[in-house]
Amino acid sequence: MEPATHSSETDQAPRSVGWRVRLALVLLVWAAIATVFFTNRLLTNQFTETTRNRAELRLALYSGNLQSELSQNAIVAQLLARDPALIGALNSADYQRSTQRLISFVEETGAANLMLMNNDGRAVAATDRNRLGTNHRTDPFFLDALRNNGTSFSVTPREAGGFSFIYSRKITAVGDVLGVIAVEVDLQKFEQAWAGISAAVFVTDSEGQIVLATEPRWRGRTEEVALAQQTPQSAIERAIRATADWTALPADAYVQGEAVMRLESRIPFRGWRMTSFTSYESVRERVNGVLALEIMGFALLLALAFYALNRRSALRLALSTRESAELRHLNIQLQQEVAERQRVQEDLAVAEQTLEQSSKLAALGEMSAAVSHELNQPLAAMKTYLAGARLLLRRNRPDEAVVSFGRIDDLIERMGAITRQLKSYARKGQDALSPVNMGDALASSLSMMEPQLRQRRVQINRVLPSEPVEVMGDRLRIEQVMVNLLRNAIDATKTVRAPQIDIMLSAGETATLTVRDNGPGIEDLDALFEPFYTTKQPGDGVGLGLAISSGIVNDLGGRLTARNSTSDGAVFEMQLPIMGADADTGDRKIKAAE
Repeated sequence: MEPATHSSETDQAPRSVGWRVRLALVLLVWAAIATVFFTNRLLTNQFTETTRNRAELRLALYSGNLQSELSQNAIVAQLLARDPALIGALNSADYQRSTQRLISFVEETGAANLMLMNNDGRAVAATDRNRLGTNHRTDPFFLDALRNNGTSFSVTPREAGGFSFIYSRKITAVGDVLGVIAVEVDLQKFEQAWAGISAAVFVTDSEGQIVLATEPRWRGRTEEVALAQQTPQSAIERAIRATADWTALPADAYVQGEAVMRLESRIPFRGWRMTSFTSYESVRERVNGVLALEIMGFALLLALAFYALNRRSALRLALSTRESAELRHLNIQLQQEVAERQRVQEDLAVAEQTLEQSSKLAALGEMSAAVSHELNQPLAAMKTYLAGARLLLRRNRPDEAVVSFGRIDDLIERMGAITRQLKSYARKGQDALSPVNMGDALASSLSMMEPQLRQRRVQINRVLPSEPVEVMGDRLRIEQVMVNLLRNAIDATKTVRAPQIDIMLSAGETATLTVRDNGPGIEDLDALFEPFYTTKQPGDGVGLGLAISSGIVNDLGGRLTARNSTSDGAVFEMQLPIMGADADTGDRKIKAAE
């Protein structure tokens, strides 16, 4: 019975999971449909409003430019009617320079054409030489100018199509009418500028007649007649186009069979009005682009859902197998890294001991040249004293000869002290720690470096406490650190005219030895204690002195630091734990050092 029950439960589990998955997929499909539907409505309204606002802005810009052009040329007619040169030409009937005069005004004002007519309507001067001699007695712009005292504006049809827009004004002198000046305004350039920006643009006069239009066939007609030529052939075709696109909006008008948005604006000039038609094509494209992305996203989501359902079990198995293999591989790598690290640590410990001794011997080698020079001086002096003692003995002056022998004995003692220092410095440090007097160690180090200090003529300033300062450590290794610090200070002051080294020993919570030089300072403090880092010239050092010194101080429980001085030079500080007064404290520090 129990196996049967178990089997029924395992069968129900997949069925319940499959039912839930199918429900989730159905809900996803309905969510996709609802999202696309509401997105379509929302974006259509939003993009339509944006398109309408842009069209209104363009319409206002077009109206302003048109009005500005008309106002500018109205002033030109008024100015030319008062031009003394033109008035004098009409009085004298001498028009030789009148045409050139009008051409110069065209260049300044930007008018399309200027024409001067006498009182009979004959063109006596014109920027268009083809019009010279033509008679305009019956033209509206000539008659309107004679009837009015101000500037007249006329719209005259052209033989080639379209209209001419002319400002005209009569020219008078002492109450007599001498002629008429006509200024033709170039409004055709606006039609070229409007074309391609909107679906269509036209301007109507006060009677509703189209005088400017991006569609040439519209000129001279009313809006109703013009749009009737562009309307689709039948209502059936219009309905098919409207229902073929699910983002179609109710059109304000149809131009060339396309639904467009109609906007109208009034031009403050003789009752003119401007109308623009903007296509809904950009709205449809933008909405359809967003909807396509949404539909593609939902399709990818459904595809991923089906793929995830089919691959879930296989993926779990593959992941489990891969994780097991990765864990085994990582375990093997970890074991290898642990073994490699242990081997490297053992090699590093041996290398540190070897480098420490090598550094000491290298320092000894550098000092040997100066020490040999130091030994040559006592030998030369001894030779002089011996010669003097021999001469004194021959002259029977033994007391004075004994004095010379005493001086020779002092020189021999000095040479022995130098050789003992070199011999003790060359030996390795002791394993057990013992109390070390920092003042005595410093004196020994200075004595060892005395030849180099004297050769370089370095001024040494020492500040020592009155009481002895003792630490637990290895005196030879501490002296090695001091010698390295002194060597670095001497090298740092090679380029200084008056080299100076300040040494200060102080006792507080720690025993602190400070060595300050007046050299150029340290450029890279971060890499100063790294092995093989050096700023010396090739052959002067390999960059191991400070690295070994830092290791020695750390082994003794102290710290070696470096910084640049506020004035010139570098400052090195060696801090070691100071030895306590009682024996217990000393024992604890010895154990800690070990």
